[in-house]
Amino acid sequence: MIYDECMMNIALTFDDGPNTEATIALLDVLESFKIPASFFLVGKHVNPLTAKVIEREVKLGCTIECHSFTHAAFPELAAQQMIDEVEKTNSLITKYAGTKPMFFRPPYIALNPLMFETIRMPFIAGLGVRDWEESVSVEERVQGVVNHSCNGRIVLLHDQEKNYATVKAVERIIPQLLDKGTVFCTVRDLFKNCGVDPLYNHDKGQIWTNVCDATER
Repeated sequence: MIYDECMMNIALTFDDGPNTEATIALLDVLESFKIPASFFLVGKHVNPLTAKVIEREVKLGCTIECHSFTHAAFPELAAQQMIDEVEKTNSLITKYAGTKPMFFRPPYIALNPLMFETIRMPFIAGLGVRDWEESVSVEERVQGVVNHSCNGRIVLLHDQEKNYATVKAVERIIPQLLDKGTVFCTVRDLFKNCGVDPLYNHDKGQIWTNVCDATER
C-alpha cells in the first residue's frame, strides 16, 4: 500500500486473547469489512484449542504480537522472569502463527527502566477506552475511539472471552472511520506506512500510542 499523507492510517489492536468466544465474533466483524488488525496474545491462552483461532487471524491478514505469558505486572519481576514471560509466549505464537512476534505490549502498560534494558522489542501502548470494564457502554467505547482517532493512531481494545460489548463497538467504529477515509492496517504496516523505526528511542523508554508522533506515549 502506498502511503498518502491525506489518509488516516490506524491500527486496531486487541489484547488478552485468544479464545473461542469473543475473539471469534470479532474476527467475523473484521472479515465482513475486510479489515486487518493486530492481536496481542497472552501466552497461557495459546494452546491446541485456540490454534484454529490463531490460524484464522493470520489467514485474515492480522498480525500476532506478544502480551506476556501470565499477564503479570512486569515492574514486579526480575530480568530473567521478564525474559521467560516473553520468550515462552513468542515461542508459542511462532509455533501456531508461523511468524515470530515483532512487538510487545506490557500488561497494564506498567513500565520500569529494567524492562527496556531487558526486552529488545518495540513497546506498544495505544489509545484505550477502558473497554475491559463492563460499566463502559458500547456508545462510550465507540465515541472514545472515533473522537480521538488521527493518523498514526494505535487503538487499544480487548477481546476477553465475554467482551461482546467491544465486538459491538467495533462493528460501529469501522464504518464510521471508513467514512473518514481511514486506512486500517496492522501495527507492523502502520510503522511502515508512517516511515517510522519502531525501535526509535527504545533505550530512552519509548512506548507507542501514535506512530506519527515519536514523543507521544
